[in-house]
Amino acid sequence: MERLEIRHLRALCAIADTGSLRRAAALQGYSQPALTTQLQRIEHYFGESLFDRSSSGVEPTPFGAEVVAQARDVVARVDAMGPRSARRASEAGRILTLAVTNTPMLPGLLLRFRSAVPDHAVTVTSVYSSAEIVGLLEEGDVDVAIGVDYPGQELRHSSLVAHRGIVTEPSFVAMPAGHPMAHRMEVGLKDLAGDAWFVTPDDGAGWPGVFYTACQVAGFQPVTVHEFFGDRSQLHTMIAEGVAVALVQATFTASEGVVVKPLTGTPLWCRYLLAWRIDSVSEELIDSMYRSAAAAYRDLTVHAPHLRDWAVRTYNMPEK
Repeated sequence: MERLEIRHLRALCAIADTGSLRRAAALQGYSQPALTTQLQRIEHYFGESLFDRSSSGVEPTPFGAEVVAQARDVVARVDAMGPRSARRASEAGRILTLAVTNTPMLPGLLLRFRSAVPDHAVTVTSVYSSAEIVGLLEEGDVDVAIGVDYPGQELRHSSLVAHRGIVTEPSFVAMPAGHPMAHRMEVGLKDLAGDAWFVTPDDGAGWPGVFYTACQVAGFQPVTVHEFFGDRSQLHTMIAEGVAVALVQATFTASEGVVVKPLTGTPLWCRYLLAWRIDSVSEELIDSMYRSAAAAYRDLTVHAPHLRDWAVRTYNMPEK
């Protein structure tokens, strides 16, 4: 095989999605032997195996996972192509459904998107779990979504859905202003081993597992954990009163009695991403939504001096 074709990429995505050559063959309209032969040719093209075979099915190798991720992106872009005039006509005046996880960028995103695309109404559904968001996109219940994932645990979805990273930000810690570590420029995660923690529940993308793994790497296991997901003002009050500390988004604003500090070595990161069902929205709409989200996030940093200071120190950025 001299070159890859779109059909080869679709086959790889189908195999990864179904975990079975037999089911992938049926989905793609091939016989199983034909798909097996095609996969062998594709693997010969790359020079190594892309899937591990077992009695229970197939699973991408580490290199295969990279190839499949790139294949999804290419297939999504190809499927989104089409006559612009036809797409504009079909989209004009429609109501766009947007699912959003826990993010403070939502108000600014909506304001900018409605200004940029005034002929589109938007209805918003708050969905905490990014895994649930993927399910809604797969089923066609929503058109677009803002979700999260973590380095090394990228959000998984079928070729019906595409995604694009908006920003990858470090996780900071919010603590009482009277905390012994509150005067430090940065705080080591291990220095908080004896503290109680507020931890948000499972988000379907890897949290709180990534938090507990980071604690383990730092050499401790949190003794007291309060699961909390609710009103932000209430969280501020409980942190200020010394009930517990909390891992927070880097744009989390400090308040009277609460300081926000970077973690030494930046052991935790979170990526916000824009995801969409490729047969539901055009690239133009996605570009508008992406630009609106990115601008909304930049505005949030204006009110987060701890994030700007961290960026200046970490990346030698000029101060403004």
